[in-house]
Amino acid sequence: MNHHTLSPEICETAHYIYSKGLAPGKSGNISARSHDVIAITPSGVSLGYLKEEEIVFIDLDGNVLAGGENPSSELQLHLEVYQNREDVKGIVHTHSPYATGFALAGENIERLEGFGPKKTPFLKMVEYAPPGTTDLAVSVGKGLKEEDVVILKNHGVVATGKNLFEAGLLAEFVEETAKTQFIARTLAKKEL
Repeated sequence: MNHHTLSPEICETAHYIYSKGLAPGKSGNISARSHDVIAITPSGVSLGYLKEEEIVFIDLDGNVLAGGENPSSELQLHLEVYQNREDVKGIVHTHSPYATGFALAGENIERLEGFGPKKTPFLKMVEYAPPGTTDLAVSVGKGLKEEDVVILKNHGVVATGKNLFEAGLLAEFVEETAKTQFIARTLAKKEL
């Protein structure tokens, strides 16, 4: 298990997405995978002030191996994705304001070219399920089988990547896309 590689990567990404306003307060969670070990942020800790010693290391069955004792309440969601997608090595779950606003309003976010091939006109939105539940984990797992990002209705965003850096950039791109679309829709409604 390589704590030395995953811990700094988790902290760097956590601090970055917090600084960008993607996970305000104590919201959001992130994880990274190295072989059969997952490093995940703890529950109830601000990503902006996360310390390496707080990171929890678990196996693919959710057993704590090292680090903190209280993994994120969304642990099951992260495990579901890793168990279904061997190519995913990083997951970022945010509550960024614009993308979450779209999610709360039940409005779709248009899929731009930066999201890969345009198979569908909108980013996939999965139905609402309470945070931390099996229903949410299964819904997100299914939604991410052929996508790299999903919008959680009434909740936020889950972005994945071949590494944590890529997942963080994707989460940031989703937020900027939602912001741009919000501005465009607002301006289009404005009477001149």
